[in-house]
Amino acid sequence: MSTVVSSSTAQRPSAAKAVTAEATATKPAPTKAKATSAKAAAGIAAIGPATWGTTYVTTTELLPPDRPLLAAALRALPAGLILLALTRRLPRGDWWWKASVLGILNFGAFFPLLFFGAYRLPGGVASTISAVMPLLVAGFGIGVLKVRPTRRTLLAGLVGVGGVGLLVLRGSAAVDAAGIAAMLTATTLMALAVVLTKRWGRPEGVSLLAFTGWQLTVGGLVLAPIALSAEGLPDHFTGANLAGYAYLGIIGTALAYALWFRGIERLPASSVSFLGLTNPVVATLAGLLVLGQTLTPWQVGGLVLVVASVLLGQTRTRPAPRA
Repeated sequence: MSTVVSSSTAQRPSAAKAVTAEATATKPAPTKAKATSAKAAAGIAAIGPATWGTTYVTTTELLPPDRPLLAAALRALPAGLILLALTRRLPRGDWWWKASVLGILNFGAFFPLLFFGAYRLPGGVASTISAVMPLLVAGFGIGVLKVRPTRRTLLAGLVGVGGVGLLVLRGSAAVDAAGIAAMLTATTLMALAVVLTKRWGRPEGVSLLAFTGWQLTVGGLVLAPIALSAEGLPDHFTGANLAGYAYLGIIGTALAYALWFRGIERLPASSVSFLGLTNPVVATLAGLLVLGQTLTPWQVGGLVLVVASVLLGQTRTRPAPRA
């Protein structure tokens, strides 16, 4: 009996090793799993800026004319209040001022500057200026996140700017100093918001919808009085107007920004900033499909460069050396 027990006991380690080896062999490599997870996160996050690319067509085709500030306010405030009502969660502690800072950067200040620049500049010039955001995020990341961009990231940023330029610029594009300043400021504010969101994270136990709702509400409260005093309300809203505002508020803002913030959480700040380049790509495609526009060979080349820039930009950054 003792011999049998000893023999059985002696065999158990080898059997356990065999089982362990088999289990290990069937598990995917950690690096491959991480790469797959990063790709999935990038794909989901890209839905946000891709949705923003439909804003121009929605505005020109569905919204009342000459009320950009009203459109900005109605994008932010109703969506923010709806998310607050659904989540029933308010900021606590220092998140009152953090949410206010992010809300003003992302919406309260960004939207008016964006529309001001859009009205003073051709769309191509405005889009090209906003394409420098990955480079700005890389710069802010050095000081705030203590990470430095790789050469690949910088190269991808330059490729992206060139691609957007070929995609949307025209030879007759006018230059307005005030418009350029507004767009540069707006792009800088959004880049800073990306880095601060990455630095501060999200409060424990707070959903993405609640986190998004805080910022939208703050931005909407800043925008609403400006829009009402500067533009006022139209005499009436048509069904198309209401549909346009609903789409921009629910899909183009509440959902899009929630996915955008999710991407900021799960991806390096520099990588997620490149996803914003899908905006002019979708805007161009929307013009083709909805407005019947056409592409020149140069624009096709620009489209290819933008896509290449987004793919190149999906890379990790390394920590900056300590002083």
